[in-house]
Amino acid sequence: MKTIEVDGKKVKVQIWDTAGQERFKTITQTYYKGAMGIILSYAVNDRESFQNIENWMKQIRQHASDDVCKILVGNKSDMPDRVVDTEEGRRLADSYGIKFFETSAKEDLNVNDAFHTIAREIKEKIVSRESDKATAGGSGFTGGSGTKLDSKGKSDKKAGCCPN
Repeated sequence: MKTIEVDGKKVKVQIWDTAGQERFKTITQTYYKGAMGIILSYAVNDRESFQNIENWMKQIRQHASDDVCKILVGNKSDMPDRVVDTEEGRRLADSYGIKFFETSAKEDLNVNDAFHTIAREIKEKIVSRESDKATAGGSGFTGGSGTKLDSKGKSDKKAGCCPN
């Protein structure tokens, strides 16, 4: 669990990191259903992890809601043995219509930016849905993962964020 401040509001996210391991495949399919945001991650020094993004996107299309927020993260940008260049990652993200970040946990580069971006996208989507619902005469919106919003678009529960 992590609390992130977005535009002056606190957003709680639940983070699941499976490191792409096959043994978590069944579990991740369950979490896709309630996920409001997914960070797809690969290591810039691991071509196979980059190539697996396509498989993860197929899983997301099959199991997640159509409007789930997604971003692509190329991690370990500090590594000297890079095999996936920045432009290749950016092109992949563009092909899916999602935002792209290169990060380094070791150097604390863009990690917070990536999490804040996905949290902001989730918040904006929830507020937009709340506004649409209010315009249609509703009173409040319940989003994925049981997120209940009040009339001001504030959440009383966490937003789910799935593994990469």
